[in-house]
Amino acid sequence: MRRVLVANRGEIAVRVIRAAHAAGLETVAVYSDADAEGRWVQLAGSAVHIGKSAAAKSYLNSAALVEAARETGADAVHPGYGFLSERPGAVKEFTDAGLTFVGPSVSTIETMGDKAAAREAARRADVPIVPGSGPVGDVDEALVAADDVGYPVLLKAAAGGGGRGIRPVASREELVDALPAAQAEARAAFSDDTVYLERAIDGARHIEVQILADHAGNVVHTYERDCSVQRRRQKLIEEAPAPGLSAETRADINEAAVRLARQVGYVGAGTVEFLLTPSGEFFFIEMNTRIQVEHPISEAVTGVDLVSEQLRIAAGQPISFSQDDVRIRGAAVELRINAEDPDNGFRPTPGDLSRLDLPGGPGVRVDTGFVAGDRISPFYDSMIAKLICSGPDRDTALARGRQALTELRVEGVPTTVSMHRRLLDEPDLRAGAVHTRWLEELLPDPT
Repeated sequence: MRRVLVANRGEIAVRVIRAAHAAGLETVAVYSDADAEGRWVQLAGSAVHIGKSAAAKSYLNSAALVEAARETGADAVHPGYGFLSERPGAVKEFTDAGLTFVGPSVSTIETMGDKAAAREAARRADVPIVPGSGPVGDVDEALVAADDVGYPVLLKAAAGGGGRGIRPVASREELVDALPAAQAEARAAFSDDTVYLERAIDGARHIEVQILADHAGNVVHTYERDCSVQRRRQKLIEEAPAPGLSAETRADINEAAVRLARQVGYVGAGTVEFLLTPSGEFFFIEMNTRIQVEHPISEAVTGVDLVSEQLRIAAGQPISFSQDDVRIRGAAVELRINAEDPDNGFRPTPGDLSRLDLPGGPGVRVDTGFVAGDRISPFYDSMIAKLICSGPDRDTALARGRQALTELRVEGVPTTVSMHRRLLDEPDLRAGAVHTRWLEELLPDPT
């Protein structure tokens, strides 16, 4: 592996390009009409225009990406997250073109991308799964399954992921209307209308485990993250390690993630996601077969460079450390700074960044793909930057997060900065007593 095409944009493209350069690899950036002046375009060794601003015409155009690799002599593709990172058809196009894909195999992406198949894989690996059903095709079948599972339930798209394709259902009457709507939504979003049921667990925390696996069969974890501060199942604040876990629960949940990765023959970086109940039980919900937005907090508390390890593994090299080498050192929090208006239902607020002054100091890292003068495009994700604040303990990490928010200056577009300032002072968050519905209960959508 000599030259990596980074099939993404923004902060993750910057992150991958820097890691590749540090590994002695050449890089190729790609950009749409809207991103011609992007920071990642300037950092890469070369750059290729791949289409119009709409993602479907550029970053989701696998044929254009294959052609860009051919034109530049790239021999590998790093997908980042989102876009084509978990689309097996695109990955097959890359590998059929002779490109090394920095990620797991097509078959693994297919298995873990099918939520029903992933549940079965977890069951075979002796990983606890949320009580639920197999695929349900019609209302009568769904009603029988829901009576067996017990209300409230979640209707989930089998091909969904990242918090999408999920509908809560509280009663039989709701289920009659919700099933066809969920099937139509799944068909439109994922080209697959298969849905199944899971029991809805009240007051649960969202805990995910970062794993790495290589071609030699080595599988390690770099401990867990707590992603419970979310709105409409989209994460806003993440912490590592998860606060308040007992040593037994921490060991069990991390070992479960490793078992599942072994079960499916995983290769690369991935994240195994769980719900943790108030009573301390945990249940598998899904696996993300890619690097995550929040990977930097795991790096901050373990010292492991996850993107560099991805590149090593893709090149056929073993993981550079063993499980015994991984230790939790301190704590870290990530704050997603988005161009969104929390006072207006978190409506995206694209526009020009007239000012972007980034914070610094001990334990403060900022990942961004923007500088002052850049435009936040309406065509893509609204994230401007990630503040990653770490320290020898959780209190210090949170205090550094508050100070970083004080120093951060963003002008030109409304952002989530003021919301983060409020949340870091909330007693429940400071006590580590949040769950996946906590933010929506604290900040309900305007009516």
